Amino acid sequence: MVSCSRMMIMSPSSSSSSWRALVLVAAAVLSFSGHVVVAAAAAGHPDYADALAKAILFFQGQRSGRLPPDQAVKWRSNSGLSDGSAANVDLTGGYYDGGDNVKFGFPMAFTTTMLSWGVVEYGGRMRGRVLRDARDAVRWAADYLLRAATATPGVLYVGVGDPDADHRCWERPEDMDTPRAVYSVSASSPGSDVAAETAAALAAASLALRAADPGYSRRLLAAARDVMAFAVRHQGKYSDHVGGDVGAYYASYSGYQDELLWGSAWLLWATRNASYLDYLASLGANDGVDMFSWDNKLAGARVLLSRRALVNGDRRLDAFRRQAEDFICRILPGSPSSTTQYTPGGMMYKSGHANLQYVTSASFLLTTFAKYMAVSNHTFSCQSLPVTTKTLRALARKQVDYILGANPQGMSYMVGYGARFPQRIHHRGASMPSVAAHPAHIGCQEGFSGYFNAGGANPNVHTGAVVGGPDQHDAFPDERGDYDRSEPTTYTNAALVGCLAYFAGNNRS
Repeated sequence: MVSCSRMMIMSPSSSSSSWRALVLVAAAVLSFSGHVVVAAAAAGHPDYADALAKAILFFQGQRSGRLPPDQAVKWRSNSGLSDGSAANVDLTGGYYDGGDNVKFGFPMAFTTTMLSWGVVEYGGRMRGRVLRDARDAVRWAADYLLRAATATPGVLYVGVGDPDADHRCWERPEDMDTPRAVYSVSASSPGSDVAAETAAALAAASLALRAADPGYSRRLLAAARDVMAFAVRHQGKYSDHVGGDVGAYYASYSGYQDELLWGSAWLLWATRNASYLDYLASLGANDGVDMFSWDNKLAGARVLLSRRALVNGDRRLDAFRRQAEDFICRILPGSPSSTTQYTPGGMMYKSGHANLQYVTSASFLLTTFAKYMAVSNHTFSCQSLPVTTKTLRALARKQVDYILGANPQGMSYMVGYGARFPQRIHHRGASMPSVAAHPAHIGCQEGFSGYFNAGGANPNVHTGAVVGGPDQHDAFPDERGDYDRSEPTTYTNAALVGCLAYFAGNNRS
């Protein structure tokens, strides 16, 4: 969670020179719904296909476990090979959530759900190697979640690694010698939030991988059913029951009703079993929201259920469609009911901590709801403001373009994309020499003195990593110690993948 001078990575092709030049000249300034933005000159938009390939490649740099022969991110090596041994189970694999070396099940499951949703909705716009890499990214997480859900009957493993001990050290994943404690939920220590999110992830992954591997897809779906039943039967917040403060790092502040809705929505799609429709209709999760994240899933669940309302014409889900539209009205600039701040440069601003996670997740919902609207020729209004598919896509594109360099800094907030990007990201592995370059062990405190506090660029370019992003004034200091703005996370990238796939396949809308 909180936890590049020499390039040591095999990456996709570099960004188009025309876009790099476009960002550097910083072109014209125009007004977007009252906000001043740095706009692209008439030359067009970024190279979304290049950004997409890099956004997916990022996940290889976050891998835990034994790396495969085709691993492209060469500055990473095997790590966490004994994970799970403290509980006599195999919990190797999965992803480190950000710049640290802990595996948090709650955000990892959300990452998996969003990656899978992107593949399901936009896999048709991904070409060849990119689609294979996206599926591989889903499967790397799904393999771990499947083990976590099935290793011990009646138990769901939700984390590996003592987060407090980990955060007191600055170590490469390959060197970590902090306790690899194992955390779990069960009937006596429930966690409906993390269990329902894990069920959503397994169900979504089953859809994303169904065509490529039907047998594996069926295994994922069977596990999703069981974990969802567990979430419903044994209700409670995991952060109230999981020891070792692991829940404090990703506490479910929104409670667990949103995850029960989210999980049920995914099981409804994956199984077509009407019992999930009956259950989600009974939940009464009706709070108005203006953000979507690893914590609060209401907006995502409502957009997902709108698919069935708009694409399939199921009027029983119209209430969720209206709630999805209410969410959109709360984030659209110029909407009378907007509760969302925008920076002078036009970036959606929700939080001082890793703000771009909210930008990418909202942008994904905008493009996806627009897709459903287009299929059904649907429009709606935010009071006096008419809303069309073009409205939603324009805002989503603007946010994506901002991330990729169309901003007052003229900087891409995706590492390795464009002419200027963050050099000192808050990431243990990226900020220290690789095992190949420095085979000797680098200790806990040595990492702080020798690398964390160093002023230069990180030795490894973590290609595709999207950092937390600038503040409410569009400022970005590029400091390794500033984890709020300089740390990348898997869930920020996961939501961006679908957006980039959409725009890469449709540059004109």
